[in-house]
Amino acid sequence: METTPDYQNDPPLRALRTFEAFARLDTVTAAARELGITASAVSHQLRLLEEFLQTPLTERQGRKLVLTEAGGEYYRAIRSAFTLLRGATGQVLDSASTRQITLSVIPLFGLGWLVPRLPSFLAAHPGLDLNILYAHHRNYLSDAADLSVRFGSGQWRGYRSTRLLPGAAVPVCSREFLDRHGPLSGPGALAGLPLLHDEDRGTWGLWLSQAGVTHHARPTGLLFEDGLLTLAAARAGLGCALLREPLIRDELASGALVKLFDQSCDDGRDYYLCSRADSFLSEDARLLSAWLEKEAAASQQTANGGHGPV
Repeated sequence: METTPDYQNDPPLRALRTFEAFARLDTVTAAARELGITASAVSHQLRLLEEFLQTPLTERQGRKLVLTEAGGEYYRAIRSAFTLLRGATGQVLDSASTRQITLSVIPLFGLGWLVPRLPSFLAAHPGLDLNILYAHHRNYLSDAADLSVRFGSGQWRGYRSTRLLPGAAVPVCSREFLDRHGPLSGPGALAGLPLLHDEDRGTWGLWLSQAGVTHHARPTGLLFEDGLLTLAAARAGLGCALLREPLIRDELASGALVKLFDQSCDDGRDYYLCSRADSFLSEDARLLSAWLEKEAAASQQTANGGHGPV
């Protein structure tokens, strides 16, 4: 048995639009003015819709045209559809008239590296709206941003990635903490001090081993969810922290933090700029991507004394 395609039940759209305007504005004259047509054209479109529905939607009461009971019910049924249509159209028009990019970042990367550099990008692209969100680092697959800065091995299914900055961590503490607990005779001295941990307590054990400290107890101390909290704790003098040097250069330069030893801890994870592999970047997103890569290369060249990234 053949069924009638749903689209064959679609009413004539021009007539439907005319009916919606008449029902909302309550007069033929007002509907004609809004639609830019004549009053007789409005009446003609209303008759077309009534013929299609085989139901009278309007009736005369004196000299005024009003909705029938069926017409009122039909208007109430289609009103929400027009509201949705206008809302969706407005969103498309707004996005078409503005230039927007969404960038998701890890909190400490955003605070310590990105935000201080943003003025130059915004000055060069004044018509661009940049939306910055936190990257959900424990579930990167939920990230719907145009671009994201992630920390890891560089391999995320469904994403392209370009290495931005090294992720090796160095031991730091506040000047006040060092004055209380120093001077330090060597890396092994850190094993007996209050240690601050970013996400897990294994990184300090790795650093101590890589620094040649072969006999040390399992590190203990305050554990924080991310580097931003760990940085705040280090600045407050709560202990020694392992932090990623590219993100704390301002603290080191100002003396708010002191790097205790040059020995870094490299666990194979770095900072990467990522985008979805199944979609193309807009021209504006490509501008931001190129700027991020250029800034990262420049900051690495400065860190390496002008010799370029290692």
